[in-house]
Formats: sequence, structure tokens, C-alpha cells
Amino acid sequence: MSTPFQGEGGLGAPPASAWVKFLRSYGPTPNNLTMFDEYVANALGRAKVAPISLSTPLLDAMVHHFESKAPGSILIAGTAGDGKTYHCRALWTRIGGDPREWASKGNVKELRLADGRLAVFIKDLSEFNGEESDLPLQRLEKSVLGGDDSEVVILAANHGQLLDRLRDLGKRQDRTHPLRKPLQECFLQAGPAPQRLAVFDLSRSTSRKTLDEVAQAVAGHPEWANCAHCSLKADGKVCPIDENRRRLLGESDGRQLARRLGDLVEIARLNGLHLPVRDLLALCSNMVLGYADAKGAKENLMTCADVPKIQEGGHIGKASIYANAFGANLPKRRASGRPVFKAMASFSVGEETTNAADGLLVYGKDDSRLQADFARLVAVDPIYGATAEFRSAQDAYLEGHEGARLEGGSAEFMEMLEDQRRRLYFALPEAEPGYPRWSMTAFRFAGDYLDIIESLKAKRPVSDGTRGRIARGLNRVMTGLLLENVDRIFIASSGGFTQSRVSVLCDHETPSRRQGGVGMAIKLDEETGRPQLDVSLSPGPGNSVAFDLTPIRHEFLARVAEGALPASFSNECLEDLLAFKAKLLRKAEIVRKVGFAGDDDEVGGEASALTLNFIDIEPGGRGFARPVTVRALA
Repeated sequence: MSTPFQGEGGLGAPPASAWVKFLRSYGPTPNNLTMFDEYVANALGRAKVAPISLSTPLLDAMVHHFESKAPGSILIAGTAGDGKTYHCRALWTRIGGDPREWASKGNVKELRLADGRLAVFIKDLSEFNGEESDLPLQRLEKSVLGGDDSEVVILAANHGQLLDRLRDLGKRQDRTHPLRKPLQECFLQAGPAPQRLAVFDLSRSTSRKTLDEVAQAVAGHPEWANCAHCSLKADGKVCPIDENRRRLLGESDGRQLARRLGDLVEIARLNGLHLPVRDLLALCSNMVLGYADAKGAKENLMTCADVPKIQEGGHIGKASIYANAFGANLPKRRASGRPVFKAMASFSVGEETTNAADGLLVYGKDDSRLQADFARLVAVDPIYGATAEFRSAQDAYLEGHEGARLEGGSAEFMEMLEDQRRRLYFALPEAEPGYPRWSMTAFRFAGDYLDIIESLKAKRPVSDGTRGRIARGLNRVMTGLLLENVDRIFIASSGGFTQSRVSVLCDHETPSRRQGGVGMAIKLDEETGRPQLDVSLSPGPGNSVAFDLTPIRHEFLARVAEGALPASFSNECLEDLLAFKAKLLRKAEIVRKVGFAGDDDEVGGEASALTLNFIDIEPGGRGFARPVTVRALA
């Protein structure tokens, strides 16, 4: 029987309890206060622990801009939680500002620079209500557009809020504010920043590398050293908090969990979802402290005081880091309110599976053909894999009568089964035969998509299998026919520029691999980091059409190539591809007209004849264009 603790940080409290309580404040609690940089500083003072230290990726560029004495001002932009105030505070300190002055009350801080200019720091535009923001925005305009070099304004602001405030200010001044349109183009279309305004957009800096840094900062924090002699992990006991942070750190799997978590975050980012640093901190904090029973841990986040009763109850499995990664420990409303858990839920890990994976999890311990795999992939993890609770529920499910299943035993086991599928996604060895890990997600071809990007970055050709699958998917969408061609792409219509789903008239065909300036090339868009399909119908500039290949669009093409019906997967993707087809048809018409204009044989030819190319399908699904000449009646 363990000794009860007397409060967080009180007599007999675990040595890391103050740190764990502080880390909990970063988690997805209903009243998360870490949205304010000042709150973090105050909480650190109360907890008396070392802060979570993250890099400021754009700070050096900001300092360089200052030291260059470039005229004008600085805008630190981003979305909520990107670390705008964090960067602003770091810049203040780097150029000589007093941290105590920064921590004092007030949203505007001023610092006289050695060159005589006055640096005006506006910590957070959102702290001003309505017309209160007029004065700081007027100071910014005076510096940027008015040519005033006496001040350099450093403004931290959310994209949308800044644009709204500029619009409202312009209305009050009976004009269109001259900074609003160029800033809108800068934010939304990556256009150039206004002259004399250096824009540092933090929303463009979050990546897999950011997640790795956050995970290391949370799981590898120096305060965890206090756990070394904690009684909660003595005498063979398992502390779920310590266990989770070790797994996040990668001590047992060579950081495989972190890499696969990074794959998911990267796919979400490439699908256009921005995950700010605050959300990544909430994700990692929840992975370490999450618990699937609010009765066992308040707000589903553990403190050190919760661990003894969790250990005594034998419910450590409810703290599974693999389930916590998807917010499965949280009430659905709270999880869906966080962009990061909404993004993680989009992969449907836990719901997606294969017959092989479920056969392993349900029957593996008893089926002689599966026992070796079960021991290697499931029973190897007695904490979150084949736990006593899971085995008991499994036996009840397999041996119980039908009535017992309907009374709730089945539902309990199904919930555990979902958690086991989540664990498998993270734990399966690479290239595991029979159990491909991406099959445990809704993005079954995401591994191929990431391979495309790595190949393009390394200047290697995209694999023939992946390129062929893309070509086959394009052909099936373009024609509405079950074509198997992978070496060419048919640009087909139904006789006009319609959105017809079945098109048997081939207006143009082109190789699926760029040759002599014609055909499909797969390129890397440096701005977005995504692959781009570039289909050229004729040599020379201006004869190609590009298509942004997002992960969801790639998944759509791959599923269609493997036999899925286009309308059954994503109507939005289908519409995007039909719009791409329409652009190709228009380009094909232009190329054809240019060719006719330069072909003397057409002049004086048989004007009453028309040749149509019908797409026929050979046995085996290979299509070909069959010309049919139609002549007008005399």
C-alpha cells in the first residue's frame, strides 16, 4: 500500500510534482491559460521550475534586420499560439531591453536605441479594444508610409485581426487603408511585403522540426531528473507519467513514435492545416499526462497525486500515450475544439484497420498461425499492449454468450481494440509484412506521398509504381473508364467542355513521363513544399498545366487507381480534378489550333471530313485512341 501524498508540492509530495502541475497547464484543459506569454512567466514564478525553452526560429533574422539599420518597422505576424509575443519578448531582450520592464504592466514598451531611434514594441494588438488600436496603427503607418525614421515599430498581431483593425481604421478615416491590401496579399498569397515593413510570418515556420523540438523540450526537460528517486516508480511499479515521457523521448524505440507522429503532423500541414506551437505543446503535454477517465484524473490530465490510485486500481492502460496522441482520452467536444486533435482525428486511426490487423488483435493469442506475431507485436508491451485488462476483455468477448456481448462487454472490448490499433500504428516495425502501418489510417498511400517529397528533394526519380498509380488515377477520372494505362494520360471529353463524368472522346494524349518537353513531370513546389503535377502538351513555355498535389488529392487518385469509385471518396477532390481536366482541355484546344495554323496540308484539304478519336479498351483494361473519320453527306 503506497503512502498518500499531502497535496501538490506539500509534505511528502513526489519530487517532480510542481513541474508536472506546471506542464499540465499546457495541456488541453477547458480553461487553458497558456495563450498568454505573461501567464507562463507568472506561473513559472509560482511553480519555481525551469521554463520550457523553445527556439525562436526568426529571431536571428529580426536582430539582423535591426542591426542593418534598415528604415521602417517590423511586423511579427501569425495565428493564435504561434509565439508572436514570445518572439517579441526575445527581441526586446536581445537588443538590450530590461526583462523586468517587459514583465511590468502595459502593452506598449519603448526602448531608446544607440542610433537615436525609438523602438516601440506593441506586445499584442489583440490586447487593445476597438479604437484603442488606432494610435499604434497610426504610428506604424507613419513609420512605413510616412517616411518617419525617428521610430521603429515592432508590432505583434494575428493576421485576421490586423486586417480587420486596418479596415475599421480606414472606415473611420473615410478611406481604404493603404496597408490593408498589400498585407492581405502578403499573408494569403505569399506576396511581397510593403516597402519599409519587414514582415516575419510565424505561421510559415511550423514544421516537423518544430514538433521534434517541442517533444524534446517537454519529454527531455531537466525537471524530470527529480523523478529518479521517486517512490511512484520504486519496487517495480510503473508510473504512467514517467512511462509516457520516456516513450515520447524515444528511449525504447529509437524515436520511432516521434517520427511517426511527425509524419501525421506533416501530412496535416501539407493538407493546408497550420498547427501553432501552442497546439503542439498541448499535444505533447496530453501524450505524457493524458488519462481516459476523468474520475481517475481531473480534466483527463494526470498529476503526481493521481498516480497511486491509478496504480492500485490496475488501470495504467487508460494512460496510453498512443491513445492520448489522438485525444482519445478527452471528451469529444474538447478534443474537436483543438485544431491539433481535430487534425489527428482526420486520420481515423483506431477506426481504420485491416482484416489481418484485427485478426491478430482478436484471435492472435489463441491461433497457432498468429501466436508468434501476437507475441512479437502485441504481448511484447505489457503496459499498453496485451495488458491484463485487455486479455480479460478479450476472453470475455471470445468466450461470452451473445447476451453478455450485447450488455456492454462487446462495447468495452471494441474501445480497447481501437486503442490497440492506435498503438499498432506507432509500434509496427517498418515494412512489416502483412501489417502495413499506413493501412491503420485513412491515408493509406501517405507513405508514398512522403516518399515523393523525399525523392524530389534528393533529386531522385519518383518510383515507377507511384508515378504509374497517379497516371492510372488521372486516366480514370479524366475518362470515367476503368483504364489500366500507366504510360500515357488521356485528356478526354464528351464532345464539348462539359463536366461529364464519362468521356470517351480523346482530345489529346500525352506521356506520363516528361520526354522532349512533353508529358507529365512531378516537381516540388518550393513555396508550399508539396509535389506538383505539371502536364505539358507541347514543347515550349506556356503549353503546360500545373496541379497542386495535396495529400488528400494524392490519396483520392491512388484510391481511384486501385478501384474506388471517384464519387465515393471525396466530391471536393473530384471537382478539383475535373477543374484540372477542364484546364487541360482548353490547353489542348490552343495547342491544336496552333498546330493547324502551321500545317499547310490542312489548307485545301477535305474540309467536309472530321476525325474523332474514341477511347477503346482492350482485354485487360488497356485503353487506346481509335480514330474514326466522319464525313458530311453530299
